[in-house]
Amino acid sequence: MRNPLFVYRSFLHFFLSRFATTTANQMVMVVVGWQMYDLTQSAFNLGLVGLFQFLPSLALTLVVGQVADRVDRRKVLAWCLAGQLAIVAWLVAATLGQWLTRDAILVASLGLGAARAFQMPTQQALGPLLVPAEVLPRALATVSAGLNLAMIMGPALGGFIYVAGAHVVYLVCGALFAAALVLAALIRYDHPPAVTREPVTMQSIFAGITFIWQRKEVLGAISLDLFAVLLGGAVALLPIFAKDILHVGPWGLGMLRAAPAAGALAMSLWLAQRPIEHGVGKVMFASVAAYGVATIVFALSENFLLSLAALALTGAFDMVSVVIRQSLVQLETPNEMRGRVSAVNSIFIGASNQLGEFESGITAGWWGAVRSALVGGVGTLVVVAAWMRMFPSLAKRERLTAG
Repeated sequence: MRNPLFVYRSFLHFFLSRFATTTANQMVMVVVGWQMYDLTQSAFNLGLVGLFQFLPSLALTLVVGQVADRVDRRKVLAWCLAGQLAIVAWLVAATLGQWLTRDAILVASLGLGAARAFQMPTQQALGPLLVPAEVLPRALATVSAGLNLAMIMGPALGGFIYVAGAHVVYLVCGALFAAALVLAALIRYDHPPAVTREPVTMQSIFAGITFIWQRKEVLGAISLDLFAVLLGGAVALLPIFAKDILHVGPWGLGMLRAAPAAGALAMSLWLAQRPIEHGVGKVMFASVAAYGVATIVFALSENFLLSLAALALTGAFDMVSVVIRQSLVQLETPNEMRGRVSAVNSIFIGASNQLGEFESGITAGWWGAVRSALVGGVGTLVVVAAWMRMFPSLAKRERLTAG
């Protein structure tokens, strides 16, 4: 049945562009991870891939927020997609020319991180401009479901297509980025948004950070997610688990990378029908604790199907905290600050994902992949206990809306 939101043509173009981009990004990361481990056999280098993707986001946080609030967001998005298309073309040339090295992969990771540093807050701030306010919650749920589907399809496709060669995967990714670029160019505003004319001052530059710091429940929610995924995320170690522990090839790696998104998609569909209306604080802390337990199960598993199930549960439980966190941010952020607040929020997301991959690589180099994932799961449970004491108002929060 056709989604009634797609009568808004620009929203449809936006949705399809994000779907294509996310699919391509997931495919790229499967290939980059496999190639890096093939070249170096090093958990540390796998972690560096995540670190190099995160560093641009950290360095550019204050800049991208200003850009997202002051420049036409459609143009910013188009430039980000064009940049990723160029990087993928470079990876094709490096792979076919057989001069792909550890350093070349890290340079590509740095470029991808820079493009995404601008892309993430721009997309978050652009979406609400394309539909009427009364259907925005449904629009956000639709985008979330689409992204999770892309995160299932992308790794699986990347793993299967890898059989034909890494360059073939990169070529498919290039086609997806090109399609996303065309779709982004088709986005139109029914009512052009007002661009902020606030002068650039130190106060305006740090406004996003100040906004989040002053709202302790929002700060607690996003920092809980940050430290939980930072410690408990084992995505960077999946090439090691696939090759050395579960003894599956690139296809298995693709399945493992897709499993968390499959769980997240199932949970997002469940939450769309049964939204969290009461006890949101307790639900959030319980879901993050369950995320830690599922990570521990994955760390100890030597069975491929059990590992898939554990990863799917991490995605499902993480989706609960994601929905609560994003809802709190959206409900409490004024439109004119959305770009700057989204930029800060993107840092937390990037830190939990890319920096978490680096942390996993470092600890795996010290203790091995299994112990690294196990310690991460236990660490997540410790963080939950600590954050319940540090942010008691978040633990007691009953509803997403204040009051």
